[in-house]
Amino acid sequence: MAINKESVALNLINESLKLPFIKVNRSDFLTKTFSNKIDDMPKLLKEGPQAFFSKEELDRIASNVINSNVLKSSSISFASGLPGGVAIAATIPADMAQFYGYSLKLAQEISYVYGYQNIWANQDELTEDAKNTLILYLGIMFGVSSAGSTIRILSNKLALQALKQLPNKTLTKHLYFTVLKKVLAIFGTKLTKATFAKGVFKIIPVVGGVISGSMNYLSLKPMANKLKDELGKSINYTQQDFEQDIKILNEEDVLVTEYEPNATTKYSDPSDINHVDKI
Repeated sequence: MAINKESVALNLINESLKLPFIKVNRSDFLTKTFSNKIDDMPKLLKEGPQAFFSKEELDRIASNVINSNVLKSSSISFASGLPGGVAIAATIPADMAQFYGYSLKLAQEISYVYGYQNIWANQDELTEDAKNTLILYLGIMFGVSSAGSTIRILSNKLALQALKQLPNKTLTKHLYFTVLKKVLAIFGTKLTKATFAKGVFKIIPVVGGVISGSMNYLSLKPMANKLKDELGKSINYTQQDFEQDIKILNEEDVLVTEYEPNATTKYSDPSDINHVDKI
């Protein structure tokens, strides 16, 4: 019977989201990360770090967050099993679920550095939209360019307004779910290689039950850096950036439209961009 690659990917993500360490409280994370750098914490929590720091400074902070997490992950033992009280599907290897759970945890922290809003919205469980956002983050980590373009466009008010003005009445939901489907298909392909059926997970080398240093620097760190680079592009987002993202979506057959720059849509003033409500 043919394997539904999208279902395989979605099942792994759902199981990974059950892990207790997956949730990152935005307020707690920002306070811990920035309390020694700024005094106006209420403004930080409301407007985000981009209200205080340049893109270059945020890039350095994000790199520090990545390096710290990668070093910590080197001591995590996957062979010891899952935390008490946590049960995942028997068809999902525990080491795999924990690795992607840790990747999604790091993705949240990187997004908060660049001003994205609390993905949990003060809830104990993710909404469907929030889970889909995490899937797009994972897609970026896998190098899916259209996932980065989608995140930037749909999280920027002016870009979203310009998208709605494109020919053919392009629907944002169509764009959103087309890219989600693409990410899940690519992710599922990675998970359904022949080695997966034998219980050998070659995407992440595991030595003696402990994540090896090669996993950190050959897998997790490059994945996180891809997300950092793509989310960082949302800072001071310009008309030219928007046009480039539309080009990427067209080239990947996610968005098919004859786009012509709209002279009435301006992005040249960074003050119009910095404090938008990002997803």
